[in-house]
Amino acid sequence: MGNAVPLIILGVVVLLIVIVLGWAVVTYNRLVRLRNQVQASWAQIDVQLKRRHSLIPNLVETVKGYAAHERGTLEAVISARNSAMAVQGKGPGNQAAAEGALTQALGRLFALSEAYPDLKANQNFLGLQSELGETEDKIAYARQFYNSSVQTLNSAVQSIPTNLIAGMGGFRVEQYFEAIGGEREDVRVQF
Repeated sequence: MGNAVPLIILGVVVLLIVIVLGWAVVTYNRLVRLRNQVQASWAQIDVQLKRRHSLIPNLVETVKGYAAHERGTLEAVISARNSAMAVQGKGPGNQAAAEGALTQALGRLFALSEAYPDLKANQNFLGLQSELGETEDKIAYARQFYNSSVQTLNSAVQSIPTNLIAGMGGFRVEQYFEAIGGEREDVRVQF
């Protein structure tokens, strides 16, 4: 009977170690899934932003044919597009700022069409306008999904006791992709 008590204590200690290790593995795997979801959702934003960037030169060329003397606006759009493309891969904060500037430049470009009725009626312009509108909707949805994924990951990384595993596993809080400045308003691509 004297040997049974230490064996029971040893069994309880081993059981507790197995439970803690099991919890640690499950928690680590959950954090990996959350991080992967954040990365995948960012990739969706990136795809839509690249689509947006590829539509802009065609839109500028179409407008150029009708409003060639609006060179400053056209150059501002191209410059904002180039800036947005240059910060790709440099984090959501930098990307959001550049995309906000691009959104403002596009707003000025679309405002030009009010002064040019022929441009407003051009089928190419209308098609590009429609595609850009659809892309803006997809960006908004992708941003919402990304920010939701970031919120879930950040909550897990910062919560006790998960933060212990997050710290040891190198998991960190991710940045939201937030609308900045003019990007907070709706992009008006419909007339």
